Amino acid sequence: MAMAEREQYVRDLFRRVAPRYDFLNRLLSFRRDVGWRRFTAAHAGLAPGGRALDVATGTGDLAFELARYVGPQGQVVGLDFVEEMLVRAEAKAKAAGLDSVCRFVQGNALDLPFPDDSFDAATIAFGLRNVTDRMRCLQEMRRVVRPGGRVLVLEFSHPVWPVFREIYLLYFRHILPLIGRLIQGDPDTYRYLPETVLEFPDQEALADMLRTAGLRDVRYYNLTGGISCLHVGVV
Repeated sequence: MAMAEREQYVRDLFRRVAPRYDFLNRLLSFRRDVGWRRFTAAHAGLAPGGRALDVATGTGDLAFELARYVGPQGQVVGLDFVEEMLVRAEAKAKAAGLDSVCRFVQGNALDLPFPDDSFDAATIAFGLRNVTDRMRCLQEMRRVVRPGGRVLVLEFSHPVWPVFREIYLLYFRHILPLIGRLIQGDPDTYRYLPETVLEFPDQEALADMLRTAGLRDVRYYNLTGGISCLHVGVV
C-alpha cells in the first residue's frame, strides 16, 4: 500500500471507530491504558504554566492527563488529523472543565503546524505505529520541543515474559477480531490494529529510532510486562 493510500486508509478507519475509540483502547489494553497515560504524563517533566503537545491525540485522554501538570496557567495542544476525534475531545474537555487549558487542532503529525521550540514536551500515545513515516514524525516532535524538553512515545509493544507473550499473541490474532465482529460488525478494523502492533519495532529498536531522530538520554519503561512501553528522549 502506497503512503498516500495508507494515510487515507488510516484516516477512514479512525473516522469509523471514533464513536467507540475509547472503548477500543480499553479493549486493546485490558483497561490498562488509563494508568499508562498517567505514567506518561508523570514523566513529561512538565511544571505549572508549561506548554505540551499531544500528537495523534484522538479523543484527548493523554492531553487531559498532561493538563494536570501544566495547571490553569499552562496550555496543552492536542493534534489529530481526524475531525471526528477532535469533536469528541473538545466535548470531553468542556465536560471536564479543561477547555481553557486544552485546545485541539486538526493537523498532520508529519508536518506539525508549530514553530521550532514551541513546547516543553511532546507526546504521542498509540499513534506512532499508524503514521506513514515514523522517523519524520519523531523528528517533527523533536523540532517543536525546546532544548531540554522531552519527547515521549507510548505504544503497544512486545511482552517480555515468554508465557505472557503467547497469550498476548493469541488474543491479538484471534480473539480480538472475533470481538470486533460481534460488537461492532467491523472485523477488518479490529484486525488492522493488532497487525500494526505486532509489526511495530521492539523496545530496543524504537529506542534506536529516537536516537536517530536526534534525541538524547533515551530510556524506556516496560508497562504491564511489556504490553506497552513508554520511551522518553530529551531534546
